[in-house]
Amino acid sequence: MTVTSEASTAWKGGLADGSGTVTFTSSGIGSFDVNWKARSEGSTSTTTPEELIAAAHASCFSMALSHALGQNGTPPESIDATASVSFTPGTGITGSHLNVNAVVPGLAAEDFERIAQDAKTGCPVSQALAGIDITLEATLA
Repeated sequence: MTVTSEASTAWKGGLADGSGTVTFTSSGIGSFDVNWKARSEGSTSTTTPEELIAAAHASCFSMALSHALGQNGTPPESIDATASVSFTPGTGITGSHLNVNAVVPGLAAEDFERIAQDAKTGCPVSQALAGIDITLEATLA
């Protein structure tokens, strides 16, 4: 079964002086402000396309890693994953760095690293981001 997720953005004005609102239509979780200044300079109160991609990447990778660990016979107690997506004005999105800490009883650190690398490669969002550098820092707690 194919699932389609939907979000929309209403934008007013030009790039530098305009702003918009992105709405998570499928889930109904809310609407969030977006603008160029936040995207090009950073912000603690306005989201960016890169933050939205980071959320997608971190959640997808966590699911892929959980699945891979389960298939290995070592299901995780917990996984904490962060994706940091870099954007350079004039260049675009340049990379995504995954940082994961997990509690996985009975698993050696080198096996965790191998499984995490495979999950990074197999994650559908990683595959969608194949045009950028994706790095991984994996720590077994």
